[in-house]
Amino acid sequence: MIAQDAIQGRYQAIAPAVDERVRRLVLAAEALAAGRGGQAAVARATGASRGTIRRGIRELGQPAAEAEKGRIRRPGGSRKRTVERDPSLCEDLDRLVEPTSRGDPESPLRWTCKSVRQLAAELKRQGHQASHRMVAELLHDMGYSLQANRKTLEGTEHPDRNAQFEHLNGAVQLQLSLGEPVISVDTKKKELVGPFKNGGRELRPKGVPEQVRVHDFLIPDLGRVSPYGVYDIAQNEAWVSVGTDHDTAAFAVESIRRWWRAMGQALYPCATRLLIMADAGGSNGYRLRLWKLELQKLADETGLEMAVCHFPPGTSKWNKIEHRLFSAINQNWRGKPLVSHEVVVNLIGATTTRTGLRVQSQLDTNRYPTGLKVSDDELEAIYLRRDPFHGEWNYSLLPRVALLN
Repeated sequence: MIAQDAIQGRYQAIAPAVDERVRRLVLAAEALAAGRGGQAAVARATGASRGTIRRGIRELGQPAAEAEKGRIRRPGGSRKRTVERDPSLCEDLDRLVEPTSRGDPESPLRWTCKSVRQLAAELKRQGHQASHRMVAELLHDMGYSLQANRKTLEGTEHPDRNAQFEHLNGAVQLQLSLGEPVISVDTKKKELVGPFKNGGRELRPKGVPEQVRVHDFLIPDLGRVSPYGVYDIAQNEAWVSVGTDHDTAAFAVESIRRWWRAMGQALYPCATRLLIMADAGGSNGYRLRLWKLELQKLADETGLEMAVCHFPPGTSKWNKIEHRLFSAINQNWRGKPLVSHEVVVNLIGATTTRTGLRVQSQLDTNRYPTGLKVSDDELEAIYLRRDPFHGEWNYSLLPRVALLN
């Protein structure tokens, strides 16, 4: 009597460690060793088909030839891939992923999130046999990958964009070579003050995250803050005024004024000219009359020539303050709710970098009303000297006291 349990035990011990061909040979050897009725007994003990056992017996007669070929299955023995049986599958999948660029504006998935499961479902509706796993593999083979949006489009490019960058760089290098101050200015994104979620993570006891509000509704008593930064390029130092009112040109110039009194005046006691690098828009935009009027007042107070170079429209990301100050502030307060004005000021003031950045910060509770109009007479009264190259972007406000003397 054939011992099927013994056959089953031996086969289960060796099967996981070998390939298909060796398993067929093991089944054939067991069947031949069992003698009459061996194929049926081995089939019952192992669950293998009799055809597989008979194929193994045939291969036992010529193992060397098959081994030399290195072949587990004979040519054509495996099932063909779906893409081989369905040549239009990849083309239809390509149309679903990128309908507008593939000339298919009527694609059913043009306005939806194209997950692999949705793609597989749509392919099935079109008559293809496709699982979400197979779709994922096909997309990888076709060169697709998950990607986020990238900020690269800057709007209409001004024809003198590069020329303005070269002009600005030359002005900065000349100013620094003369030992005069150069600052980069801008307003950071407004922030809600209160126990609200702040992006990022920080170390805390396991399972005890800081509790914050579910909804980001404004708390009237705390409101929002507008951090306006002044970054000293030569000294790698910065001043940030945390405003609690509107972000206007008056607030921007007041922030520069506070930087000069708290930091700049001591660093540059012999300065005669301050060069300001600013964006083309916002509270320090080149079109704002109030910006120029307030700079004129600051020039009169300090006796400094206020030279301004604006970045071309749509290129604010090149402003040095963005990646030398604001990015460091974001890193320092990540994961920390900005629960009060004091917390905002302290977190900004504690910001440092490996390159030695030092920051001072102060709360500005002054009121800065919007909608102020600067008359033509007030504009005529300022001493504005425009540069021959794009005078709307490059200009200086001269101190009136010095001119009168």
